[in-house]
Amino acid sequence: MRGAVNPVSNTPLNAPIDPATAPIFVGGVSSSGKTPLRIILSGHPDLSLTRKTDLWDRYYGRFGDLSARPALERCLEVLAADPALTRLAPDVDAVRRELATAPPTYARLFGVLHRQAAARTGQGRWGEQLGFVERYADPIFADFPDARMIHMVRDAGDRMTAVLGAGTPRPGRRGWESAKWRCSNDLATRNHLHHPGGYRVVAYEALVDDTEATVRAVCAFVGLEYVDEIADGVATFSGRVAAGGSTVERTSASDRRRASDRIGMTAWRVLERRRAARIGR
Repeated sequence: MRGAVNPVSNTPLNAPIDPATAPIFVGGVSSSGKTPLRIILSGHPDLSLTRKTDLWDRYYGRFGDLSARPALERCLEVLAADPALTRLAPDVDAVRRELATAPPTYARLFGVLHRQAAARTGQGRWGEQLGFVERYADPIFADFPDARMIHMVRDAGDRMTAVLGAGTPRPGRRGWESAKWRCSNDLATRNHLHHPGGYRVVAYEALVDDTEATVRAVCAFVGLEYVDEIADGVATFSGRVAAGGSTVERTSASDRRRASDRIGMTAWRVLERRRAARIGR
């Protein structure tokens, strides 16, 4: 509809994006296709797409309101000493200067760290692969209205087989993973409704079955040119799929395992409700 506005970020839907200010987030649960998509997109020479910094999971909201100077300073102190962030090599003084231009938020802080890292490698755009980053869609789009979030999803049975492998999972693991999958899928529906201009749900099966068309569509959505380096990544992934295809064998669960799975599912949901309350979702 002409003139329609995103109800959360208050920005026009389907508005042109500025790649210089449009970070890319790749989310979804484990074994849903995040890593192969990140590897393919990372071929673009102007994109720094990191993984496993876990900034959102470990630090979002941890120090309270960052507009309070002591909270910000304590947060910066901990970030600078975190060995997991060595790859980002935070320049704390530069972070302070940039955050001083507007009220500091966790999203802005994380964005500054990523932009610094991208600039050091001569790349103009940044992004992040993070499992369940979809939990943080609201604060991300609030501070980065031009952001693009790719939410990877996968068939429940196939994903479960990929996660659990051929062995016998520990008690409750199947229920735990089922609860995660359902929560992520619910967030896919919810976030697409709230952030339709910046949110795209991509099926792992589509990435496998028609890799080039799927990646081209993703590139168009996030505003990346489909360069030769991305085409090379597509060819490599397609070759691996063709060489490693196998049928999935499914077996029925026993009553004991189903009871254990329900316990695991309940445990995960309790923890997720606590996370959601902390995020304010």
